[in-house]
Amino acid sequence: MNNSQNQNKIGNPEIQVPKTPQMNDRDFINELLATEKYMTDSYSTALNEMSNDALYQDIQGIFNETQNCQRELYNMMYKYGWYKLEAADTTKIQQSHQQFAGYLQQQSPYIQ
Repeated sequence: MNNSQNQNKIGNPEIQVPKTPQMNDRDFINELLATEKYMTDSYSTALNEMSNDALYQDIQGIFNETQNCQRELYNMMYKYGWYKLEAADTTKIQQSHQQFAGYLQQQSPYIQ
């Protein structure tokens, strides 16, 4: 990775973990995060297709707990420098905003 790519990375200094064949703390947390992401996606799909109100409420509560757990794991990974983000190009953000704002105005009678 060259220096300009490093400058686009957003994150904390990485806490080093042993690089051995055994799973380390980073590996375990990363696996948990991936599982929580999968579960929130699955619960979201189930909620979109659920017709029973009582079951919907129960699953929605579980979804919220799972989403909160996912966020806590993400925050931990970010805190330890194990989850890096890439800075978005301001021009691309503005272009996307203009594109979708125009699309919404054309498609939705409620947005003015």
